[in-house]
Amino acid sequence: MREPRVFRDLDTMNVRVAEAATLAEVGAVLRASVLPPVLVRLPEDLARRAVAAWEREDTVPLVDPEPLGDRRVRHLAGTLALIGLAISERGDWTGDEVVVPLPVELAGVAMDSADG
Repeated sequence: MREPRVFRDLDTMNVRVAEAATLAEVGAVLRASVLPPVLVRLPEDLARRAVAAWEREDTVPLVDPEPLGDRRVRHLAGTLALIGLAISERGDWTGDEVVVPLPVELAGVAMDSADG
């Protein structure tokens, strides 16, 4: 039995690669800009877990070379910790939630992480 052939539209892939590179350029411009924080409202449980991530001692040495998957998880955990720092410093606890201004970068990483 023959294996099915997989066809990839190279023109489409080349366009996507160029568009991804353009997005990276847009990101570089945005990173250099002074953007106002975004005001977010988080449930108390999530806010407390973010604060706990900030307060956690992390003394585990890195593996060299660090596997890409491990690096990604470490960066996401670090982002959660920075959100916890923002909550600790500027969070307004009201009832069962907290309102906190976050740098747009942290909010963006958190939203991207929701995609898996």
